[in-house]
Amino acid sequence: MDFLHLVWLGAPAWMWLSFLAIVAVLLAFDLGVLHRDDHVIGVRESLKLSALYLGAGLLFGLWVWHGFGSEKALHFYTGFLIEKSLSLDNIFVISLIFATLAIPPAYQHRVLFWGILGVILMRGVMIGAGAALVASYSWVLYLFGAVLIVTGVKMFFAIEHLHGVRDSAVLAWLRRHLRVTAIHGNAFLVRLPQAGNARLAWHATPLFLALCMVEITDLIFAVDSVPAILAITSDPFIVYTSNIFAVLGLRALYFALADVVQRFRYLKYSLAAVLVFIGSKIYLGDFLFGGKVPAGLSLGVTATLIAAGIGYSLWRSRSEVRR
Repeated sequence: MDFLHLVWLGAPAWMWLSFLAIVAVLLAFDLGVLHRDDHVIGVRESLKLSALYLGAGLLFGLWVWHGFGSEKALHFYTGFLIEKSLSLDNIFVISLIFATLAIPPAYQHRVLFWGILGVILMRGVMIGAGAALVASYSWVLYLFGAVLIVTGVKMFFAIEHLHGVRDSAVLAWLRRHLRVTAIHGNAFLVRLPQAGNARLAWHATPLFLALCMVEITDLIFAVDSVPAILAITSDPFIVYTSNIFAVLGLRALYFALADVVQRFRYLKYSLAAVLVFIGSKIYLGDFLFGGKVPAGLSLGVTATLIAAGIGYSLWRSRSEVRR
């Protein structure tokens, strides 16, 4: 029992186990109860599932508040908000992946669900490595800050462009190196006769290609989001749990937002400002606040910028909805 109270990566072992148990229960309920059978997920069902994950994340933040205090809880909510907002563009890319590979709507949830497992592992490795670097070499945090500022400036002035999923070098590589067949129900891999003989061999279906592309897309987006939350706090427990809860909820929200995500086109300017603010606060904390920017101020500025971007986007696109 003493093992449960050992502090590991910023939190007692029992808190890590509790978090993993919560995630496991949510995913088991999602796949085993709500989506035992493949079906097209409508907007109402997507919003309900997203509300479930959102509520779980918010309640977990209150638990962090109770266990660690208000500052870490505010860091959790800031990281949760940043990750959720930065991942909105991810929804657009995922919709292009599904369209390019002609994934039927009834099987899209299956791809996103199993993609979550990859996210849980990849984010753990990236966050663990990043937190270890910050703990060993404090100057790395300033490097993260500089990267975030540069990324924010580039995002602000970037010209809108379509993500070339159809011409993706990664997708072309997968098709060259895998035996690819047509869709076979909800299977990712199937055993079929090889060309020219009756010997069975494993073939990848378009669902497997979509799963690989979704995982690679998440890895690319994590390059921005992980340094962003590490710039808020280097506590691995807060960084990891806020990331996972945000990603869980966003995947659930995909089916409600996939068709309207382009209405949030002005959100990128707010996100650019958020990245610049987070990167700058590393330096501002030393000069203005004697160490770090207050957690409440970080959350307040982040929430205000994102809300402004969402509100302005919806206001500018209201005429499109009326047509």
